[in-house]
Amino acid sequence: MAETVWNTDTGEAVYRSRDPVRNLRLRVHLQRITSSNFLHYQPAAQDGKDLIDMATFRPHPTASGHRPDEDEEEELVIGWQEKLFSQFEVDLYQNEAACQSPLDQQYRQDILKLEGSGRRKNRRIFTYTDCDRFTNLEEHCRKMTTAREVPSFLVERMANVRRRRQDRRGMEGGILKSRIVNWEPSEDFIKSQHVINTPLQTMYIMADLGPYGKLGYKNYEHVLCTLKVDSNGVITVKPDFTGLKGPYRIETEGERQELWKYTVDNVSPLAQPEEEEREQRVFKDLYGRHKEYLSSLVGTDFEMTVPGALRLFVNGEVVSAQGYEYDNLYVHFFVELPTTNWSSPAAQQLSGITQTCATKPLGMDKVAYFSYPFSFEASFLHEDESAGSHTLTVPTWRPMELGTVAELRRFFIGGSLELEDLSYVRVPGTFKGERLSRFGLRTETTGSVTFRLHCLQQSRAFMESSALRRRMRSVLDRLGGFSQQSSIHNVLEAFRRARRRMQEARASLPQDLGSPSGTMVS
Repeated sequence: MAETVWNTDTGEAVYRSRDPVRNLRLRVHLQRITSSNFLHYQPAAQDGKDLIDMATFRPHPTASGHRPDEDEEEELVIGWQEKLFSQFEVDLYQNEAACQSPLDQQYRQDILKLEGSGRRKNRRIFTYTDCDRFTNLEEHCRKMTTAREVPSFLVERMANVRRRRQDRRGMEGGILKSRIVNWEPSEDFIKSQHVINTPLQTMYIMADLGPYGKLGYKNYEHVLCTLKVDSNGVITVKPDFTGLKGPYRIETEGERQELWKYTVDNVSPLAQPEEEEREQRVFKDLYGRHKEYLSSLVGTDFEMTVPGALRLFVNGEVVSAQGYEYDNLYVHFFVELPTTNWSSPAAQQLSGITQTCATKPLGMDKVAYFSYPFSFEASFLHEDESAGSHTLTVPTWRPMELGTVAELRRFFIGGSLELEDLSYVRVPGTFKGERLSRFGLRTETTGSVTFRLHCLQQSRAFMESSALRRRMRSVLDRLGGFSQQSSIHNVLEAFRRARRRMQEARASLPQDLGSPSGTMVS
């Protein structure tokens, strides 16, 4: 007989499936290797012989009356969450006084039907489903070491996750009964709610490894396989399916130590080609509907600019400020567009205030790093502007108040005079006249602020390449930009101008200075 190769890898394996978990089927095979039913013998008294008469060997009868070889081996095909009762449950639920819950009553009715019809197909192999008490208490009672372990707070909370998930009813009539965010959680609330609560279903495949005639004792129950399935289709199996790796082994404890081997194989039916094709059509239709839904949210019309206009998008950043003596800084900035042929959306804000930032020494100066983002857009018709990335360092100033007291107050307390109209940094919006005088306004240079700008251009002229070939002095040439096509047109236009000047110069030469043959005449 060949020696059995045991599978010692009892770790869990993780699978992922898009098929309904109800289609899962497992074949479990259990077999006893060494039995406690060793052949009973009585030595025969014979003079001068120490041999044992083979006729004295006879099988030991069992109390249940079943033949020993009936309990030596068992094989079952088990479906997901299929309930197979153990001998302990059969004996327990036949007593009506032991049925305390509706589930117990249902189990009692099922067991009575099975016993009455004689259709019970299992003896040693049975299951605990997600609804059984064993499933809820297994993680709480399981120990990781042989030492005396005291369950931690996390262990107790995780053991109650599944039970809380089953009893919890957060939705009623489509309306949440409790608030989504609790801004002032109590200590009890944190202990009861601060735990991962992923929907999970568990199933245990068990075996009753008791000796002959002693089935139905809890201390003989052993876990063969644990199955866990979450809502994302992730299936966790412990231990992994046997396949070609050899059977697993179980050694029982006690006076009668026995050795069992078992295998767990996936025998789920394969999908037929028609079913796979139908499933692919369903997924294709589902993805198509989802794509249409996203398209309806985004829209199909791309916003275009008016003909002859260019749209400018600026994504900016207030990077840093340097040259100030303060320990904390903030920047109040204002964006002013040129008054000629420029426009911006009416609801757009062209000013902003950064956050207050603590400064840090940089050489002899103090610098504050803001990294404050801002954005705006503008449209123009005939201005020459360039796009791309730009870094600008802008010198700054502040109004200065005369007097020592004002300077002391500004230095120790902070704050200074501020402009009521920010447009006064260039031309006030309320100014009417030809010349603007700032006589009497005392200012002081204070440092510099660095901006980083990322500009984008949008114009219908970029798309009309055929029109650009016919119209060399088009909107694209007047607006400049970063189009390579504009550069090519500029080169062609310069070549044509040079050729036209050469033709004009040749036409202005006297006729008697040349002949078609190219020879000089007197």
